[in-house]
Amino acid sequence: MADQNKQSPQEQPNLSQLLQIRRDKLKELQDSGNDPFQLTRYVTDNDSANIKANFDALEGQTVSIAGRLMSKRGMGKVSFCDLQDKSGRIQLYARKDEMDEAEYARFKKYDIGDIVGVRGVVFRTQRGEMSVRVVSAVLLSKSLLPLPEKFHGLTNTELRYRQRYVDLIVNPEVKRNFVIRSQFIKHVRDFMDGRGFMEVETPVLNTISGGATARPFITHHNTLDIDMYMRIATELPLKRLIVGGMDRVYEIGRIFRNEGMDPKHNPEFTTIELYQAYADFNDMMDLFEDLLSSAAQKILGTYQVQWQGEDIDLTPGWPRMPMHEAVKQYCGIDFMAISSDEEAVAAAQSIGVELPETADKTWGNALYECFDQRVESQLIQPTFITMHPVDVSPLAKRSPKDPRLTERFELFICHSEMGNAFSELNDPIDQRQRFQKQVELRDKGDDEAGMMDEDFLTALEYGMPPTGGLGIGIDRCVMLLTGADSIREVILFPTMKPL
Repeated sequence: MADQNKQSPQEQPNLSQLLQIRRDKLKELQDSGNDPFQLTRYVTDNDSANIKANFDALEGQTVSIAGRLMSKRGMGKVSFCDLQDKSGRIQLYARKDEMDEAEYARFKKYDIGDIVGVRGVVFRTQRGEMSVRVVSAVLLSKSLLPLPEKFHGLTNTELRYRQRYVDLIVNPEVKRNFVIRSQFIKHVRDFMDGRGFMEVETPVLNTISGGATARPFITHHNTLDIDMYMRIATELPLKRLIVGGMDRVYEIGRIFRNEGMDPKHNPEFTTIELYQAYADFNDMMDLFEDLLSSAAQKILGTYQVQWQGEDIDLTPGWPRMPMHEAVKQYCGIDFMAISSDEEAVAAAQSIGVELPETADKTWGNALYECFDQRVESQLIQPTFITMHPVDVSPLAKRSPKDPRLTERFELFICHSEMGNAFSELNDPIDQRQRFQKQVELRDKGDDEAGMMDEDFLTALEYGMPPTGGLGIGIDRCVMLLTGADSIREVILFPTMKPL
């Protein structure tokens, strides 16, 4: 027999009609004194996951739960619904003869997407499904917009990011990424606190841009009538604290860079920067390896993860390779056997590597561009690339073995940079010369180059102890732990172009 309630395509209401129907239902409720938006609280004592996990103990007990209706199906005087709360879903079973008649009539009119509070008895249906037999139900919020259609859901990736609230409703599995993100940040704090570091906060707005090589966002302070820069790093304020005697500090916070967007970059992102007096970049390598590997073991229960189609092994003992050795291994050029800038640039050009127009044609820049353009993409397993050229490391201490290089490393996993660290430059005279070089690059048109920071130089002149510093991209680490291919999958509200 054909379903007599089934409407033909011509009879099915369009979206505008559906929206009006929901508003009409709301008005009917309000006119009858049952306005859901007048309710201020609803006390719950359970949730779907706990009921299922402790079913034997709760069977026959009355519980109070609340959540969103995700499906409805009716059979005469009996209604079945799926209720979704913070922990999952559970079936509701409602019978007309077991509820107040008027309340059951209202319950039958509730729409998918409505938020309800339910008192009921835990039981198992004849088909064996763990459920709640509804005793009373109250509408806590009326959904005036229908959720995406059941079988297709919210699959448009861009729309998912724009409307994360709908994404979380209809694709509850995406919540896992943000649970792991929260767990990772908690692990980072516990890890740092357990090693005697103190968490601090530094300004987001600064009168100059510094601490990294990046294009800043510029805003204006009306009272002072000055332009200000949203921070591109927390490095320089944190090192001022090292000068002041706070020997172990860290900050977890938002960073803002006015740059392009791609699967690995968002204009605002989260980092942890940490500084430890009387330590160097080798200590930072040990710390970073311990931090990330222990996070995988604690959160995932394994050192083995899959990311970007690769099987990644985070078991401690990651290789440490100087940049010039990596270039020699992957490109066949031995920069340590090259002494002149001209020969270095020619060697880079021989394998198709060109230096940016704003970069000086130096040995160090040639080495770095060979690595950046030819080697980085080939690094899959965790690898520390050390000894970066001075030309691209204005805040790192020179190597005592070769003044062209610095005691700096970056960690790469699956051809992605995960963090950056130095033995921090604490020579104020050398630092001034490095800053001056950045100023010259900026004058040539490099809007990512740093600025002169006279106050930081003053701080260094008071004396900063030998210090190890490390910056870690929280978002990248969460991408690794969740297997996410895009940074937008691990940021709740990524930056989007306005419609």
